Amino acid sequence: MPRSLHGGRHELGQNFLTHQPSIDTITSLVAGTRGPILELGAGDGALTRPLAASGRPLTAIDLDEHRTRRLARALPGVRVVHADALRYPVRTPVVVGNVPFHLTTPILRRLLSEPRWLHAVLVTQWEVARKRAGVGGGTLMTAQSGPWFVFELRGRVPRWGFDPSPSVDGGILAITRRGSPLLPVADRRRYQGFVRAVFTGRGGSLAQVLQGAAQVGRPVVRRAMAHAGVTPDALPRDLAVEQWVALWQTLRE
Repeated sequence: MPRSLHGGRHELGQNFLTHQPSIDTITSLVAGTRGPILELGAGDGALTRPLAASGRPLTAIDLDEHRTRRLARALPGVRVVHADALRYPVRTPVVVGNVPFHLTTPILRRLLSEPRWLHAVLVTQWEVARKRAGVGGGTLMTAQSGPWFVFELRGRVPRWGFDPSPSVDGGILAITRRGSPLLPVADRRRYQGFVRAVFTGRGGSLAQVLQGAAQVGRPVVRRAMAHAGVTPDALPRDLAVEQWVALWQTLRE
């Protein structure tokens, strides 16, 4: 196939999904949702074909103009668009994609800032999927987004399940927008600033970091930690989203 105007395989991050059990898992997860679907990074259509079989409205985008032309001819019932996943409007309730590994973080950040979608099923690097799902400890991004989204690790894709094979395994990450957010959207910017200040703050203990982040005294922090069920030896990565919310609400007051 001719080289894309946007670069070759490495520039486009083209590692096409071939692992049938993972394709089946993703298709099954999407089957549990409703409404039109947007697929990011359709490639040669490994996911596009089973998703199209559902009969639901499907838009598949890819940055490789040659592959989008070929896929449009093969699947006339699918809206195939030559577009950039970082710029294409996200207006469907469901988003699916085997996203380029080198663009995982910017794509996730963009999705988490978009207001319309309800469910996302993404193939990312294994470690990224683990971290976002809170396996082995939480991350800044997950803690900042947790009041509005639920992250789940739903499978591991062996590196040989891609063509060509990347240097690491992939992971299936499912993200669901909470029907009842733990915090109002109006609090989002200030809450996220608080979480960032805690993750990046200095201090010999979480209590000291919280004092600096919230600009309050030690007795107030101790009461807030007790109310949130946070132990004195805890680290930011140890906190569940409910504990982050409880700390934020108590310290803000």
